Amino acid sequence: MKLDVLAFGAHPDDIELSCSGLLLVEKSQGKKIGAVDLTEGELGSRGDVATRYKEAEDASIILGLDVRENLKLQDGFFKNDQENQLKVIALIRKYRPEIVLCNATSDRHPDHGKAAQLVSDACFLAGLIKVETKDNNTVQEPWRPKYVFHYTQDRYIEPDFLIDISDVFEKKLASIKAYKTQFHNPGFQGPETYISTPEFLEQLISGNKINGKKIGVAFAEGYTSTKKIGLRSLDALIQKNT
Repeated sequence: MKLDVLAFGAHPDDIELSCSGLLLVEKSQGKKIGAVDLTEGELGSRGDVATRYKEAEDASIILGLDVRENLKLQDGFFKNDQENQLKVIALIRKYRPEIVLCNATSDRHPDHGKAAQLVSDACFLAGLIKVETKDNNTVQEPWRPKYVFHYTQDRYIEPDFLIDISDVFEKKLASIKAYKTQFHNPGFQGPETYISTPEFLEQLISGNKINGKKIGVAFAEGYTSTKKIGLRSLDALIQKNT
């Protein structure tokens, strides 16, 4: 299946927290969307691998994902090396996305920055003819996405552009809350963590509101890009009220 947008996250729930709004917007416009979790989140203090898979499945249904895969890299210890680059390259060539979304270039969790560089490097290498990968013993054709965009996460990074997610924000929030073991949930008995406090989701909501205010909408997500973005016409611009 060829995808229009493929999102990568270091851990299950990274995508929901950071770029699920954009995925929902693209899905509403008839695009094919997918997600890849690099790790199983096995080092998380709450829940376990089995519950993380079930929660990711529930979130995928809410988002209407066309595909979701997990590369099962080692949570906390994976490296941006040839072995892992080839695994990511194989998925990029398998789904041939026009746009790839991936983790923030630097963040509170060290896996996020590592994942950003791993995916970015793999997107470039996936376009090289002499880098060979196989899918079901068939040599894959090279493919390089047109754009790689990094979503913003816990630490503030000035975005290069903002996406209006006002119409899909409630569904984005529902996809996040599908991870019942990870975020504030009085019904779950487990150790309190940085992301399980009520304040964490409140701050996420506030961040999307602040982004929205910058472009005159209710909610927005921020993204960075190392590549300049072109517009076909000024009609693509959101007109901010003054």
